[in-house]
Amino acid sequence: MPSAGPLAGIEEVQDKLRALAPASDAQRWLQTRALQLSSELAQMRWLLIDQHGSSISTPFLVALVFWLVVIFASIGLFAPRHGTVYAVIFASALSVSSAIFLILQLDRPFEGLMAMSDAPLRAAIAELNR
Repeated sequence: MPSAGPLAGIEEVQDKLRALAPASDAQRWLQTRALQLSSELAQMRWLLIDQHGSSISTPFLVALVFWLVVIFASIGLFAPRHGTVYAVIFASALSVSSAIFLILQLDRPFEGLMAMSDAPLRAAIAELNR
């Protein structure tokens, strides 16, 4: 039966690994390790497929930013007019916006400023497809 897609070969390799009959303890260990690695590779494959969309909804993000703006505006409105207060509000706003930025960046591990390389996964898939 042919593979459904270019990455579907991982399941075929796992089936072939399970069909092997190891004769020694070393071969059993190697079979177990190969199954572990192929399982990790399959999990990474599904992670890549799943990463096409964001897990953070836009309405939630808009509501979060709106409420943070309201909170910081009310603090600024009722706080005394002083340079230290302005510095603290600015530092707090910078801290909260940095946290939101980090959450948004970590939501897509293969894109953005802090992108994780998918080269090892692609190399492993290419090796399996040979």
